[in-house]
Amino acid sequence: MAIEDDVLVVGGGLAGTIAALAAADESARVRLVSYKQSTLRHASGLVDVLGYTPAGDGPLVDPFDALADLPEGHPYERVGNEAVREALSFFDGIAGDAYEGGHTDANALVPTHGGTVKPTARYPGSTAAGLASDDRDTLLVGFETLPDFEAPLAAAHLEAAGAPFVARGVTVQFPGIVRDDAKVTRYAHLLDHDEVVATATGETTARAALAETVRAHLEDETRVGFPAILGDDRADAVRADLADRLGVDVFEVPMGPPSLPGMRLEELLYAALEDAGVRVTTGVPVVDYETDDGGIERIDHVVVDRNGTEIPHRADQYVLATGGLVGKGVRSERERVFEPIFDCHVPHPADRYDWFVDDVFGDQPYARFGLPVDRELRPLDADDDLEFENLRAAGAVLGGYDFAAEKSGSGVSLATGYVAGQRAGTEAGR
Repeated sequence: MAIEDDVLVVGGGLAGTIAALAAADESARVRLVSYKQSTLRHASGLVDVLGYTPAGDGPLVDPFDALADLPEGHPYERVGNEAVREALSFFDGIAGDAYEGGHTDANALVPTHGGTVKPTARYPGSTAAGLASDDRDTLLVGFETLPDFEAPLAAAHLEAAGAPFVARGVTVQFPGIVRDDAKVTRYAHLLDHDEVVATATGETTARAALAETVRAHLEDETRVGFPAILGDDRADAVRADLADRLGVDVFEVPMGPPSLPGMRLEELLYAALEDAGVRVTTGVPVVDYETDDGGIERIDHVVVDRNGTEIPHRADQYVLATGGLVGKGVRSERERVFEPIFDCHVPHPADRYDWFVDDVFGDQPYARFGLPVDRELRPLDADDDLEFENLRAAGAVLGGYDFAAEKSGSGVSLATGYVAGQRAGTEAGR
């Protein structure tokens, strides 16, 4: 006997969790199934909308001004400008005080660990004091045991990019950690619990020792940026304590994977799923599906593999949010590109040498590989007919855009996840 729900979401990243929450908001019984660990923990935690146009113009001050000019087939063109706004508002309601940026349509410029600035629509409160539009002089602090953030180099890149402030970078020893293979969660744990650590002058707490170390390097700066390792469960308290001890504003610089801001966002979203009554099943791949005998082909149920046991899951509506080429929601072989669960159509040149261009910084065709969809986000086959009446797709599995070049990945996942979930929840209730 199949496990039955109104809406079944396949995929546990940003698009999948938002789709599940949006469907639940329509009073649907929702289940989310995912195979691998969520990709959220590898993301920066920033929520962009559109930083650059497909032609490369930018950084954009107001991303909404550019949405109307996007090409046909772009995910934003499919859902429409107003849906993007509604999705951001939906996210604001989930995130609460944890994120900022909802007061304006304009992009914020958030410094990253490489010394670049990323145009983004929503950003964690932990990064707010570090925005590149702020002209206050800045000290960036890196740690000898954390080579992913080279603070002096990041500061030099910010100044070279024309940041409206003086930036300096220093590298210090993080109190209590001597190994260069320590996980970022170890740094966060030390600060969360303010553990006692040994220093050259004796024992003290981790926060006091860190503040004392950094204070010796402060000059006229009125804000200090640390790599994003300032606590997990008590991140706000850690940041406030360090700011109080140093007498300056303290902010976090988003890092590469694994990312504590990404983990915090994951925790926030999965807590929201629990509160919304969404059933979550992780560690199970979808291995098969069957269709019903209706005149218009519908998915009847999918089959998941739980430790070698195949279990059917039936729903009225389905949302596919398994990621793109990186997340393996879209797969490639030497002769073809395909979607591996439902075998949905992925447009691509027949000659694989046309999948890319030789210029590594060029406009790569493969970056836009993904599912074509109608305005209901239902996948289309090679003849532009529906693949399945009751399947929608969201997030990086969609084609028609280059999220890395546009700085639009999280925004597309948010907007399309919201629309796919809302429509699925509404249809399931009819």
